Amino acid sequence: MSAPDPASGRTRLLMIDDDRKLCRLVADYLHPLGFDVTAVHDGPLGVERATAAGETWHAIILDVMLPGLDGFEVLKRIRLKSAVPVLMLTARGDETDRIVGLEVGADDYLPKTFSTRELLARLRAVLRRAARPPDAADAPAAEITVGPLRVNVDARTALLRDVPLVLTPVEFDLLAGLARARGRVKTREALLDEIRDRHYDVYDRSIDVHISALRKKLGDDAKNPRFIRTLRSAGYMLVSPDAD
Repeated sequence: MSAPDPASGRTRLLMIDDDRKLCRLVADYLHPLGFDVTAVHDGPLGVERATAAGETWHAIILDVMLPGLDGFEVLKRIRLKSAVPVLMLTARGDETDRIVGLEVGADDYLPKTFSTRELLARLRAVLRRAARPPDAADAPAAEITVGPLRVNVDARTALLRDVPLVLTPVEFDLLAGLARARGRVKTREALLDEIRDRHYDVYDRSIDVHISALRKKLGDDAKNPRFIRTLRSAGYMLVSPDAD
């Protein structure tokens, strides 16, 4: 769920970080802006709270360095049960940390030197993307079928051989963009525009990481993908696995 709680009009965030002072600062900053922040300070408890039945989180702020379980393992376990938007915090802003986080399902990332204004902007971006309705001009049909894959743009769901795919908001936006252009090449720049709320530059490898994650969820062989084909120096194309 991404929209604010209709009963209170507020947005519920879970912050998983062992820096208690930072958690208090973030909670104090965001509370007047309509966010209620619940903080937990170790990996196992973070997984428990993030996936507990009856809990509704609109987004999760997740640190990489945590006691008990690191942030990457926490995210893997969350993604087994939930596609809630996750914003990861990295101590150094290291590219390797960012790529690993994106590979296991993060929606965005921030170095721990972030300003509160940047944190707010990133949170609002992932929440908008998770709640964003499809562009009617881009999606004349609610459901798009590509072989055994069915993408329902309105409902933001995807089925592969009638089995639901668990996709992050970024992954769904990319899959929907590829599905709309099925059989035609989408450039990296065009795909970046599908997730335009993110703060990318043209050399950012994140788009390739998300495509790799999509291929895995579609059951593609990375060396011989059947659904998402790479056209060197051109971009990506979604095809039916039965196509020549």
